[in-house]
Amino acid sequence: MTRGAVLPIMAVALCAALSPAAAKPGFDPFTSAAIEPRLGAALPKDDPFLDEAGAKVTLAGYLGRRPAIIAPVDIGCTNICGVTLAGLFDALDRTGLDPSTFAVLAVSIDPRDTPAAARSWKLDNLTRYRDPRAPQAVHFLVGDGPSSTRLTAAIGFRYAYDAATDQYAHPAAVAVVTPDGHLARWLYGYPFEPSDIRLALTEASAGTIGTLADRLWLLCYRYDPATGTYSARVNQALEAGGGLTVLLLAGLVLMLLRRERRHGSVG
Repeated sequence: MTRGAVLPIMAVALCAALSPAAAKPGFDPFTSAAIEPRLGAALPKDDPFLDEAGAKVTLAGYLGRRPAIIAPVDIGCTNICGVTLAGLFDALDRTGLDPSTFAVLAVSIDPRDTPAAARSWKLDNLTRYRDPRAPQAVHFLVGDGPSSTRLTAAIGFRYAYDAATDQYAHPAAVAVVTPDGHLARWLYGYPFEPSDIRLALTEASAGTIGTLADRLWLLCYRYDPATGTYSARVNQALEAGGGLTVLLLAGLVLMLLRRERRHGSVG
């Protein structure tokens, strides 16, 4: 696997690959779609988009004080995009996080998508994210070609249009972005794990959202860019467990010594 194109095969989910129509000769969706994990890259925050209500917006309007999840999707895709978003919103519903502390932005990669289509998809997906505060946190954005292209290029999301299928080949993944508009993490689906989303948002916010327990979990778990998931830091966990064992033993020895002294003074 080359450096940069790091999506595991299971995470490369493609609209075009699931289409009944045949792709054009020579078109290989698995080489056209990939994630180049440009962690730390700055997003173009001032490019114009339209939200699901048709209002002109920019990414900057959603950032500044909170992190965000950005899901590049083809709103017209009836295959894997629907599955990806369903998995994302199901997982968000189980994170236990307050949706007012972060934003969720589904950004269309197809310049033909309209605010009306975005609005329909938002309403459909909110049936899976049942927190009453979710509608204010979730936004579906459409834009002209250049705006979407600049955004996806900045965060390393590679996709390609196949004229034979009239669909886009693209990975199934979402990006987690810091409040100041830098790429923090890629999470690959399907499915998305609520714990990964929770840890990624806690990390991207520098601990301003989530709980003390989440920040402690980050000491024992590390992000793996090759899989887009969090896994246990085995050595650190063993060291922490060993240190705790030593403390417990020391406490037990101290307690026994004090008990022995007490009994000796009574005798």
